[in-house]
Amino acid sequence: MTPPPAPRRRTVLQSGAALGLGAAAALTTGTAAEAAGREGGVDDGGYLVGRGISDATGEIAEVGMMGYGRFDQQAAGLHTRLRARAFAVVDRASGERVLLVVADSPMIFESVHRAVLRRLGELYGGLYTEQNVLITATHTHAGPGGYAHHVLYNTTTNGFHAKTFEAVADGLVEAARRAHEDLAPGELVLTHAELTGVSVNRSRTAFDRNPPEVRAFFPDAVDPLSTVLRIERGGRAVGAVNWFAVHGTSMSGDNRLISADNKGYAAYHWEREVAGVDYRDGRPPAFVSAFAQTNAGDMSPNLDLRPPTTPADFARTKESGLRQYEAAAGQAVRPGVRMTGGVDARLVYLDLARTAVGPEFTGDGRAHTTSTPCVGASMAAGSVEDGPAFPGFQEGENPFFDLVSEGLVYQVSPELRQAQSPKDVFVPIGLLNGVLPWVQERVPVQLVRIGRLYLIGIPGEVTIAAGLALRRTVAAITGSELEDVLVAGYANAYFHYVTTPEEYDSQQYEGGSTLFGRWQLGALRQTAAALASAMRDGRRLPLGPVPPDLSDRQIALQPGVVVDAPQLFRRFGDVLSAPRETYRAGEVVQAVFAGAHPGNGLRRGGTFLEVQREEDGGWRTIADDGDWSTRFRWERDGLAASRTTVTWEIAPGTPPGRYRIRYHGDAKGLTGRITPISGTTPVFTVR
Repeated sequence: MTPPPAPRRRTVLQSGAALGLGAAAALTTGTAAEAAGREGGVDDGGYLVGRGISDATGEIAEVGMMGYGRFDQQAAGLHTRLRARAFAVVDRASGERVLLVVADSPMIFESVHRAVLRRLGELYGGLYTEQNVLITATHTHAGPGGYAHHVLYNTTTNGFHAKTFEAVADGLVEAARRAHEDLAPGELVLTHAELTGVSVNRSRTAFDRNPPEVRAFFPDAVDPLSTVLRIERGGRAVGAVNWFAVHGTSMSGDNRLISADNKGYAAYHWEREVAGVDYRDGRPPAFVSAFAQTNAGDMSPNLDLRPPTTPADFARTKESGLRQYEAAAGQAVRPGVRMTGGVDARLVYLDLARTAVGPEFTGDGRAHTTSTPCVGASMAAGSVEDGPAFPGFQEGENPFFDLVSEGLVYQVSPELRQAQSPKDVFVPIGLLNGVLPWVQERVPVQLVRIGRLYLIGIPGEVTIAAGLALRRTVAAITGSELEDVLVAGYANAYFHYVTTPEEYDSQQYEGGSTLFGRWQLGALRQTAAALASAMRDGRRLPLGPVPPDLSDRQIALQPGVVVDAPQLFRRFGDVLSAPRETYRAGEVVQAVFAGAHPGNGLRRGGTFLEVQREEDGGWRTIADDGDWSTRFRWERDGLAASRTTVTWEIAPGTPPGRYRIRYHGDAKGLTGRITPISGTTPVFTVR
């Protein structure tokens, strides 16, 4: 088999610094076209498998960033693009299929889930539905917000942002379409390993309240399980999905650049820097890697249990991503278990505001009922180890709100007391849902099977102990090995956290964010058990209470771009500050342009910048705004002018030669017409 040709449009700058690069690089030869050509020849096993990548970034300027809940964290540029990666798997024997989409997004909201399913239905009829499509987020805390249909998540973004919503939905659908079109015979190989030194339990006080057997299962209070599902065609790896529990909080709450955080870097490194994928050349990628979340609710990447600071967070993000990549790449060369067996999926909607939970799932042997959602005072405090939220609140006890809860809230509503106590209620947000849709109450719970692998789709952040309870529940019913049953967190919607009852009683940040009370985990275990039993027995379940479509109830308060104008006596694209004439590897090149507001055109699938090297009398792009080595910063300069700063870090091993930087943007005129603009720096030399 001949290797794929070198990228036509860009020359990849290899980092060469990561461990396991040689072994991983050996896995990534071969193309989708070659695999498709074998469809009538070599049989690659019992599955058809397709892979797809797409840009799902959204707005990068003057939009609130999602994750830390800070009003002051307004985006002002781009560090790395946010991508969606999709994997379609078809059981060739039965024709059953599943579609897994992993997005570099803070959360997957019901708004996006609904839009993606609707558009997939328009493309493929009943082929991909809510039953067999699992959409998960990596939970970066450096993505744009404003794409939810529930008010709470749009409070820091001045309401709904249609441009970001469309970019996210379009990116997810495009990745899914590409995965569907890439379907070809393939084999799936499953491996498990342990990865330590990458995560730490940020809520040890709560974790230590769990029963001794749970603490013994996680002796270091972390979940070290790293699972890789490898996709092979003709004996060569063309893709991989890794599941590992760690929060996307390597990037600081003080950062203002959109970034895919540690899991995004892990995927980018494997695809771009190791496998040589060019995201913009229009060809099917030789290799697609996704780094998905599991039960990461209390797993922090900040090993010192201190919030990261910027710009030190860039190095910490890269380090965490490299460690996850190294573990996955090491697993990718192991024999593993070659998957056999069917593909199946079940999904139901659960009204968590009023679910009766049977005694076998509550932990105390008695039946209980969940309640309407309540925000705890400790939720308002934020996770002090990753990024505090509002001053005046703390994790654990908040005496004033304890007094309010015991003296008023729980006196007025005994139903809330039996479900929510000992939570110090800050906002009984379920009451506000009667006026405006603040948070989601009817949520999807899903179970997906791919051979021996089971994924429990939970629309929130599950602690490792709560995840263990869910995994054990499903494994006992399906007869699976526990390591083959994983929680797929941040899936299909978002309802905040899930803790064990013991952790809930501690009322740390995670317990205060368990909106539906002490019995929420029991309700989810009960639902997961029903899904597992139905899957085992070949039964379908009623869909349950589907949440309402809220698309016509959105409020957008963010002012739009009125007009763009260059600085006085300047034209759009002019270089306001040029690079030096000469640089060496390890230095940073900087150029400032007379630009325009990036919100005029998001350039999804494109770029705001290019770093170019002179070759054979022409210019070849070697890096763009999706690369780790570049940063794109935007700031206002007066009322209508924009200063656009582009930086490029010259990596070791960069070939000497003549280089230049190009800027691309879109300017809005007085009539509202948007016109493309560009600028180019003088040539500089890398020695």
